[in-house]
Amino acid sequence: MTTTLEQTGSSDLSGAYRTIALMVRERSQSHPDSVAMRDKLFGIWQERTWAELWDEVVLVAHGLLALGVRRGDVVSIHSEDRPEWVIFDLAAIAIRAMSTGLYPTNPTAEVRYLVNDSGAAVHLAEDQEQVDKVVEAGSDAFPDVTTVIYLEPRGLRAYDDERLLFWDDFLDLGRVHRTEHPGAVAEAMAAAEPDDIVTLVYTSGTTGPPKGAMLTNANAAFAIDSIILAKDRAPDGEVPGPNDLILTYLPLGHVAERIMSTWTMCSTGAVLNFAESIETVQANLQEVQPTLFFAVPRIWEKIHATILIKLNDATFLKRVVNAFGLKLAGYVGRSRVANAGEYTFGARLAYWLGNVIMFRALKERVGLRRCRWAGTSAAPIAPEVIEFFMGFGVPMYELYGMTENSAVATLNFAGRVKVGTVGEPYPGIGLRLAPDTGEIQTKHAGNFLGYWNKPEATVETFTDDGWLKTGDVGVWVDGTHIKIIDRIKHIIITSGGKNISPSEIENSLKTSPFIKEAMVIGDGRKYLTALIAIEYDVVGNWALSKSIPYTTIRDLSEKPEVVDLIQGIVTETNEKFATVEQVKAFRLIPKELDHEDGELTATQKVKRRAMEGMFSDLITGMYES
Repeated sequence: MTTTLEQTGSSDLSGAYRTIALMVRERSQSHPDSVAMRDKLFGIWQERTWAELWDEVVLVAHGLLALGVRRGDVVSIHSEDRPEWVIFDLAAIAIRAMSTGLYPTNPTAEVRYLVNDSGAAVHLAEDQEQVDKVVEAGSDAFPDVTTVIYLEPRGLRAYDDERLLFWDDFLDLGRVHRTEHPGAVAEAMAAAEPDDIVTLVYTSGTTGPPKGAMLTNANAAFAIDSIILAKDRAPDGEVPGPNDLILTYLPLGHVAERIMSTWTMCSTGAVLNFAESIETVQANLQEVQPTLFFAVPRIWEKIHATILIKLNDATFLKRVVNAFGLKLAGYVGRSRVANAGEYTFGARLAYWLGNVIMFRALKERVGLRRCRWAGTSAAPIAPEVIEFFMGFGVPMYELYGMTENSAVATLNFAGRVKVGTVGEPYPGIGLRLAPDTGEIQTKHAGNFLGYWNKPEATVETFTDDGWLKTGDVGVWVDGTHIKIIDRIKHIIITSGGKNISPSEIENSLKTSPFIKEAMVIGDGRKYLTALIAIEYDVVGNWALSKSIPYTTIRDLSEKPEVVDLIQGIVTETNEKFATVEQVKAFRLIPKELDHEDGELTATQKVKRRAMEGMFSDLITGMYES
């Protein structure tokens, strides 16, 4: 018989603040046998009911209490997305502690900084690779860490470190504590307050050390009400519910993924499906066919490139059909863009025909056949990519927010879409543009409490009258929608005094399936140049089709034919922009950009300063020549 909190001395929590953990408890009572989560074990999808999920949360919460974790303490999580990540996070919330999530790709130096800056005493590490980043440096390198819980024992059985604790043994501690203190978790939940910090979400650190943004129970509740439970968020007017399926694969340490997966599951009962890894997302998408799907622009660009390449690699007859299908999709996409995302009679007719000959099969293969809401945020995306997916019937919406305002700022609402903008402010929030800089500023209940242990940085983030400074420059479109120009710190001012937004040029370049990343340069210089990273697999296939031999990405990037290929894309892109905004020279980056090498943040954003230093010889060459 499943042991629940109610069977272990729980008091009535009807008057308690409704935290995310309490939402799970309530659903375990109202829908105990409904599926909450699915994950794969040895290739087979395993299910967790809400009753089973809550029982595990309570058990882990007791385990944390047994380790001495109390209100206001920090626990850290260093793992790929998996059920234990969410369970550990919810357990921390239940006992009024706070969690901070590390990215699986964080190198040792970043792990040391993040864990020590947060002051985490209990650290959850997935496997030997993540454990090594803590234990190899010794206890002196992590003075606050008293316990390192690990999930996968392989390779760790011979380790001799008194801080190490296997997950199963940790659960045993929880069982003993639950027997001895049956009402401890319920008591903590009953005392929850709106201003309790539930998580520290560290910024990406593009221009300096990451800062821990403190998000509270009240911030989370506001984000859930504004983003998840808004009736006009979904194209069919239905908020997410138990019949919806979500695929989670982006790092749960990122606020956007936390909201779109974990918090959506907890507040609506949607089923959370865990991808096996970031490499298997495409296969898992096909298996799950989620109804709600969120992806950062890099993922959409990758899917876009993959579709174009596979359509082009088909047999002659299929290429003819595909070409016709692409024309239909182009017509549908352009029509929907021109009509606020809605279908005209002609577009609906074209979509019906395209669905018969191509669209349905394509969406099935991609994994988006049942998708009723698709979102993108966290970085700029080219309007052409959104138009492409809208043409195939994927209801795709761009939204905007940031960690510091719980991701609540703007959304392209159904029936009011303006592609090329990030949408309209959510109803009832404060959003304005600074009159001198055009900076987007917000003021609402989702604005964060501040940066962990950094009061000066917190003060700098707010205006004198309490508005959050986002650091993003925007303009109003038709007085209703916001168009993001760029980050204030990314605006290029040429030596001629022209202000240029590099992101729009970069996004236009990245619509090509052959270009993975682009960074435009030109601040204080006479003209613009660009560092371009090729999409290795796509360009590699192209080279093989042209009988061009190569060995490595450096070798491929140096091939004259590849340089000419990218030159053609740059030339075509330049035609979209004024002369002063055109890229006059470019260089191909001779390696894959990588987080561990310091060129990208954990969220795959380019670290501009690091790139300028790392590839200074390439940049200098473009201006000397």
